[in-house]
Amino acid sequence: MDNKFLVSPSPHIHSGDSIEKNMYGVIIALTPALLASFYFFGLGAVVVTIASVLGCVATEYLINKYLLRRDELTITDGSAILTGLLLALNLPSNLPVWIILVGAFIAIGIGKMSFGGLGCNIFNPALLGRVVLLISFPVQMTSWPKPLQWTQYIDVESGATPLGILKGVKMGIQGNSLDMIPNTLDLLLGQMGGSLGEVSAIALLLGLVYMLVKKIITWHIPVAILGTVAIFAGALYLYDPTVYPTPDVHLLTGGMLLGAIFMATDYVSSPMTKNGMLIYGVCIGLITMLIRVFGSFPEGMSFAILIMNGITPIINLYVKPKHFGGKVAK
Repeated sequence: MDNKFLVSPSPHIHSGDSIEKNMYGVIIALTPALLASFYFFGLGAVVVTIASVLGCVATEYLINKYLLRRDELTITDGSAILTGLLLALNLPSNLPVWIILVGAFIAIGIGKMSFGGLGCNIFNPALLGRVVLLISFPVQMTSWPKPLQWTQYIDVESGATPLGILKGVKMGIQGNSLDMIPNTLDLLLGQMGGSLGEVSAIALLLGLVYMLVKKIITWHIPVAILGTVAIFAGALYLYDPTVYPTPDVHLLTGGMLLGAIFMATDYVSSPMTKNGMLIYGVCIGLITMLIRVFGSFPEGMSFAILIMNGITPIINLYVKPKHFGGKVAK
């Protein structure tokens, strides 16, 4: 009689999913982009990545251990490591370590743990850290090293990004023209300046394929974002091709693919239903393009995702699945 059977309510079929499995699955999907960043930015990419990951893991450990006094630590579930990687991929490769650590603290300490930890955060932690750094340290966060300076870290030659050139063309700044933007092949391979995770479109698309095959994410959010951007950019190009580039430039530059594939699809801060995901993705695409075309920042993906993170609870409230055998829930 010492052996006791604990019986729980149905269903008794398990999907095999777990936090660790999904987190490390996304980390595997990020590997091609991470390796591409090491190739293009060398030592700088390695330093930024290590500092960001260690900063995020250490922040979560210290908060759990000494502030919340929890016996069970969560740093092994992969979420802090993933946040550190995503934050690093949103940063330039010459960013000083102390600024990276500030971003890591904001991402984990404010963006995640202040809401109660994993599963409770309203905003994507890595994006929150990135946006706070962008607003607080605009000079350092918008200094974009040119690729293939492998042995350099702080002392590197920087240059304009494709979106920076587009903003200059739109504003009529002398010396900027659409001819300065790399061709489609270079954009796919990563021959341009930018943050660690935005320079190789092919690497990011490989990650998308992996996550779709492994069913870590669904297609709804990425397709909704990229489709909306393609339509918006295509309309602008047809209106004035001397000022607005072809849609592929908007799709393959900035944080578009990184945001659409890895940031906007965050389980916690994105809608629960497929229809809600489509609405969420379309709105992110629209807001991103509005900021890129009419705003003061060349890139708007981070702001668009954070804005829609805040609206996700409203989407979940009004876009609900049907009851089994019933009408839409009210």
